[in-house]
Amino acid sequence: MITRQEAIGGYFELEMSHRGSYHSAALALNTGRNCLEYILLARHYHRVYLPYYGCDVLLEPFNKLDIEYHFYHINKNLELDDPIALSDGEALLYINYFGLKQDYVVSLAEKCGERLIVDNTQAFYALPLSGIDTFYSCRKFFGVADGAYVYCDKRLDMELEQDHSWDRMTHLLKRIDVSTEAAYVDFCEHEEQLKGNPIMMMSPLTHRMMESIDYQQVASRRQENYNILDKALRDKNGIFLPLADDAVPMVYPFLTTDAGLRQRLIDHRIYVAQYWPNVLEWSSEDYDDYQLTKNLLPLPVDQRYDEEDMSSILALI
Repeated sequence: MITRQEAIGGYFELEMSHRGSYHSAALALNTGRNCLEYILLARHYHRVYLPYYGCDVLLEPFNKLDIEYHFYHINKNLELDDPIALSDGEALLYINYFGLKQDYVVSLAEKCGERLIVDNTQAFYALPLSGIDTFYSCRKFFGVADGAYVYCDKRLDMELEQDHSWDRMTHLLKRIDVSTEAAYVDFCEHEEQLKGNPIMMMSPLTHRMMESIDYQQVASRRQENYNILDKALRDKNGIFLPLADDAVPMVYPFLTTDAGLRQRLIDHRIYVAQYWPNVLEWSSEDYDDYQLTKNLLPLPVDQRYDEEDMSSILALI
């Protein structure tokens, strides 16, 4: 008799295709911060240099593992203000900002070698460099509740439990069924649920959802939308970030002196995040990372939108 893991018949499940995973060679875990924790555990670093211009959740694995970290500033080009000389047991973490800094990642890898950690949570499509520890997040590019990928050629000798995602899906379902605003509280609650979780394998639900995505279509739409905004806004943008032919952006970063623009967009239900409010406490007004946090608007260019939506954004700017 053949023993099956899945039942045959009964009620139907969600209809999702099996297109395949974009990062099939990576280790699929539950969150980006846990991918970073995995790298830290595998490499036994005692000190890591982190950018001021970054999310405070990056600190979670360092505090958990009691690993020392030091901050560094970046300039308007989203590159290091000053070079950092790494000693034994030290590493440099760099964020591939908005999926637009892959060339700079390559240059850092040439300088730092294997002691570079690449945070590609904003650069899902950027391929990992050989021998360079790299991690990704699914949630910043796709409608999933969790999920992340890590490339690290040193595997930990530990058995990881399987995560599950079914109880973190209500904000995704409610946004479709009710409204974006009605689902926001659920979204915030699910964000809180991700804090402090142990390293676990990606849930079967998230894995299946990630396999159902048409990655080429998503990439093309993001590139098209980015170029529409860049053509109209490049001369008004305080930051110059042209889109490389093989780059797939997370957002269009628009650095503006219009202090009221963020609220004007929000009033018209165009929601733009602030990356990242914690930087205003960590840094000071004299530095570019402070000004980027205060004045940079990440305009949506993702696969949900088209040329008409980009025109709506431009009309308000």
